Amino acid sequence: MPETFTYDWSRFVKRMNIRAEISEVYKAWATREGLEQWFLRYAGFTAKDKTPRDRHQFVQEGDTYEWLWHGYDDSTVESGEILEANGKDVLKFIFGKAGVVTVTIKAEHNETIAELLQEHIPADEKGNAYFHVGCSTGWVFYLTNLKSILEGAHDLRNKNIALKNVVTA
Repeated sequence: MPETFTYDWSRFVKRMNIRAEISEVYKAWATREGLEQWFLRYAGFTAKDKTPRDRHQFVQEGDTYEWLWHGYDDSTVESGEILEANGKDVLKFIFGKAGVVTVTIKAEHNETIAELLQEHIPADEKGNAYFHVGCSTGWVFYLTNLKSILEGAHDLRNKNIALKNVVTA
């Protein structure tokens, strides 16, 4: 009798090997300067005491953020909270309505691996389509761009707001 398989729409994992030090990959995820190099056009962070973080400062647990994307106008804003930031290899944040993202950076077989887990994705039709499929597709591109930037190649993001429905934005 065939084994029954149930797909878990509430989570996914994406992994990317990157030829860079763990500390360099963490900095790319955990600072405004880093995130704006490969991911966002603006990555603002505010500390618990309501002061803005400097672009070079590492985010801390309890910080909130506002992010703006290339390829979208300022009305498309992602807001959330940093749940964990250990200063070396783990960053966890609420990703708007799309769930919780945990990034773990580690050494594996003499390579640096950035592993992204997105979980607590809403278990409904919109959650499946927009957050599971949409975010999964988006993270593949952005992890590829992170690898490209840190390995000294090109920024692959679409920065032209007039171009729509491209995987690079």
